[in-house]
Amino acid sequence: MDRTNIERISKALANETRLLIFEAIARNKELTSSTIATLRRVAAATVSHHLKILSHAGLIECHRQGQFVHNRAVPKTIEDYARALSRLSRSKRQLE
Repeated sequence: MDRTNIERISKALANETRLLIFEAIARNKELTSSTIATLRRVAAATVSHHLKILSHAGLIECHRQGQFVHNRAVPKTIEDYARALSRLSRSKRQLE
């Protein structure tokens, strides 16, 4: 994972609302956008905005089924992110 992706994911998860949305999606197999709006008590437009950022970071996948947009977490992205952060941490310690 390159530095640009690390930064994109870090920024996506740095926002409290996005982190809560991501956690809700990750705990479930998948959630619809309307379910997320209800659970998090935020407007549908706000959820849509946050989902777009999470999707752009590769943290979730979104697909439409009829009139509903279903969202699911992408575990591989988090695994790759954790490994990349671990590598960054090790390389920093080696420089000290």
